[in-house]
Amino acid sequence: MSNNRDRFISNITKETYALILAGGRGSRLHELTDWRAKPAVYFGGKFRIIDFPLSNCINSGVRRIGVATQYKSYSLIRHLNRGWGDAKADGSEFVDVLPASQRNSEDWYVGTADAVYQNLDIIRSEAPKYVLILSGDHIYRMDYGLLIAQHVEKGADMTVCCLEVPTEEAAGAFGVMTVDTNHKVIDFHEKPAVPNELPGKPGICLASMGNYVFTSEFLFEQLEKDCCKSASSHDFGHDIIPSIIQGNNVYSYSFRDPDNGSQPYWRDVGTLDSFWEANMELVEPQPQLNLYDKDWPIWTYQEQLSPAKFIFDNDERRGTALDCTVSGGCIVSGSTIRKSLLFSNVHTHSHSLIEQSVLMRGCDIGEYCKLRRVIIDSECKVPEGLTIGYDKEQDIANGFRVTEKGITLVTRGMLAKLNES
Repeated sequence: MSNNRDRFISNITKETYALILAGGRGSRLHELTDWRAKPAVYFGGKFRIIDFPLSNCINSGVRRIGVATQYKSYSLIRHLNRGWGDAKADGSEFVDVLPASQRNSEDWYVGTADAVYQNLDIIRSEAPKYVLILSGDHIYRMDYGLLIAQHVEKGADMTVCCLEVPTEEAAGAFGVMTVDTNHKVIDFHEKPAVPNELPGKPGICLASMGNYVFTSEFLFEQLEKDCCKSASSHDFGHDIIPSIIQGNNVYSYSFRDPDNGSQPYWRDVGTLDSFWEANMELVEPQPQLNLYDKDWPIWTYQEQLSPAKFIFDNDERRGTALDCTVSGGCIVSGSTIRKSLLFSNVHTHSHSLIEQSVLMRGCDIGEYCKLRRVIIDSECKVPEGLTIGYDKEQDIANGFRVTEKGITLVTRGMLAKLNES
């Protein structure tokens, strides 16, 4: 039987509208986002990045959701329609796609606050008591009910979700805040070059996750004010938060495991290196991100596919995958795969060796290929005999992108140019 606090959280999540900001380009992922927004990038074998905040909403009981899209949104919108289009007939649960459509001005979304402001009429029509604003491009599992409950209990106007981050990592990348002993925000700087350290924790700062809760009327009032400021960049981190700290109740919420107080899994997969690393973590025997938890499932759209298949068992060619994650529809045909992650419908052919690599949906790896520490974008057909990831200069000469940490990205466009040469 549920206790009073469970019922309290259930009630306030029903009174919450969530807006996921999913219009980001993700330029540091380079060619991986040439034809898709960052939230639409594949992750974890069968998911897309957007599935994580969406699943967190559903699992938290927040069932009225808008997704604001902008940059190259076709694949994202198609995914949302296919995987998240079911709704209750009474309108109490839905995932709405909100493309940039110049609702309140002649501009497209020009900042995170403007993306919310341009959908203000839609949010108001739902009459929520609280508005949950989420970044659409991070990988994590989180119960937003606990966040909203703290917001209500403290009588906050705004609550900023945060986590502890090394100052070197936060510099120029995260909004950084200073709080008092009651967790009230007393200072905030967006992407400072030298972040303020936490008292007693040298080298550590309190960084914003880009997730916020507002009491709805307070949010509407602040967005209306910000819209009239010609010098504003109409961004929560640069403009809204610094302007409301004085004279309003702005609190921080530390993202921690409610059972043991540790900082849970959270990844910003904004670079090719961090994207590769986060995917590689999933092939470990006990990854920190548990995708097998039935109590907190990550939902997505997926095709009805045949089981993964491993064929040929002889000394000349044997289909094997060791310490790997292999999705439905894959055929491992006479090739050896180690510590790699295969998305749906990947086909690897005989005598190929694939190690520490991420192969996205629909890839076809020809015979006698050798891949190491490689990201292969979706639907790539790697020609027979090609070696990637062993010789940096050769990879660059072949037109592939190689990161500072030696991860090689291969896309269909790169392979097309290679075949033409």
